[in-house]
Parts: sequence; C-alpha cells; structure tokens
Amino acid sequence: MTDYGRPLQFGMFPTPESSRAEGVLDLVEMADEEGLDLVGIQDHPYQKDFLDTWSLMGFALARTTRIRVFPDVACLPLRPPAVMAKAAASLDVLSGGRFELALGAGAFWSAITAMDGPERTPGEAAGALSEAVDVIRLMWSGERSVQYEGAHHRLAGVHPGPRPAHDIGIWLGVGGPRMLGVLGRKADGWAPSNSYFPPPTLPAMHARIDESATAAGRDPADIQRIYNVFGTIADGPGGGFLGGPVGQWVEELTGLVVETGMDTFVFGAEGDDPHQHRRWAVEVVPAVREAVARHRA
Repeated sequence: MTDYGRPLQFGMFPTPESSRAEGVLDLVEMADEEGLDLVGIQDHPYQKDFLDTWSLMGFALARTTRIRVFPDVACLPLRPPAVMAKAAASLDVLSGGRFELALGAGAFWSAITAMDGPERTPGEAAGALSEAVDVIRLMWSGERSVQYEGAHHRLAGVHPGPRPAHDIGIWLGVGGPRMLGVLGRKADGWAPSNSYFPPPTLPAMHARIDESATAAGRDPADIQRIYNVFGTIADGPGGGFLGGPVGQWVEELTGLVVETGMDTFVFGAEGDDPHQHRRWAVEVVPAVREAVARHRA
C-alpha cells in the first residue's frame, strides 16, 4: 500500500473542439466556480477540429479567477521547448501564477511530420523530452544568458525571460521505464491516463519513479501523481472501473489514493456532458476528499 500523503487535487478535461468553443469555456468557468483545482487541455495541433491548445488556455485563464490550467500534455515535437517555456511563463505572469506545464514526447508521428515536425524513434523522443526539461528550466532561470548543447535541443547565449510568477510544475505524461527514470530524477509530476495505464499497472510504475528519485537524492513524495480518468457517473449498477454510481467512484478513487499513490484526478466525460462534469465537481469530489481524510486519520 502506498499513500504519499500529498494534498488531493481535482480537475476537468474538456475537449478543445472548435465547433463548441463557447461550451468549452462554459465548462471551464463551471470548474472555476465549483472549486476544482485544475483544467487540463489535450494538445493535438494536427486535429483539424481542435482549437489551438495554447490559445484556448489563454482564454480559459482570462475567463477564470482561481483555477489553474495546463496542457494535458503538450506536444513537444511541434512546440520548441525554449519558445514553449516563454509562452508558459507569459501565461503564468498574466494569470497571477495559475499555469502548470505537462509535457509529452509525441505520438501520431505521421500527423506530426505532416505538419513539418520531426519523426523520432522512441529513443530519440525520450532523449528530446529529457533535454526539453533542462531547456525549459534554463529559460525560467533568470540568468543573464544561458547555453545548452543537446542531441536534439540547444541554446546558444539566449537571454531567458520572463520569470514565471510562481514555480511552475513540469509534469511528464510518460510510461516507459527509461522516461519514468528521467521523471524521478528531474520532473515535478507524473500525468498518465487510465485509458493507457489502468490501475493494475500503476504500482510498478510508481516503484520505478521512486527508485530513480531516491537515487537522485529526492523525496518521492515531492512528485505529484496526476491521473486523467474517463468514465460515466451513473445512477444504476456499476459497469466496470469508473462506470457506476457516485459511491463506486468514491470507493475506487479513494483506493487509488490510499493504496495506489495517486493524488490528483482530472475527469473527462464522454461528449463533454456538462451534467457529468457538474456531478463530478459537486458529488464525487467532496466525497472523495472526505473519504481520504477518514482513511488518513
């Protein structure tokens, strides 16, 4: 059993469909009003029906007052890390410290190359992601000039800035042993999805992160564990993991905290059903907070 004892956080995962842009922003405003902590927006620039994630995040921050926003996860092959670092810091400054950054190594390579992005092998993608973390931190460093020479990314006497308004977390949406090791050494959080990494796979992945963190002199509990969760909040009998009544959701999410080590849950509803999102915020989230508090007590 693993519970890192971290504070619980909850968020929403709206789909950035251009045909219903106002509805997406309405969901974000609801999340803000209902006291959720995060909004995560997927980043697939090659999806013709999707808005640009970074433009949408700016609008989301402007339409809210307290919730934090992050790309879930940023498509690194189409977002040069030095430029992305400046965009992230800018959004953080403009929002008063409400931006976080989650990075992905890339997928759907034929679509990426169709947009003039690089095609990388799994090893190259992992190396580029690891280097990107270094580059982004240098761009936020406040140093007068920074340099970096990597196999995929380089800085040659860049004057970094602006500094973020707060210490932006760098989270990685990764799953392989090599990148989980990189995460343990240098990242602030882990952002997998239950559709790719179901609960039974999580303990071994936590162990890899923790092993790497400990070897680097870090406390594994300092690493946030974010889980993108997809399912249906129903009134009838359960239909598998996260497919049933509120009580089932509370039991399963509480177990993921106190037995499996996750601490943050970002919910995506089929069709972005606003009724589902409101039930998540009003019925599920408070009950999970109470249940976890009882277990920890």
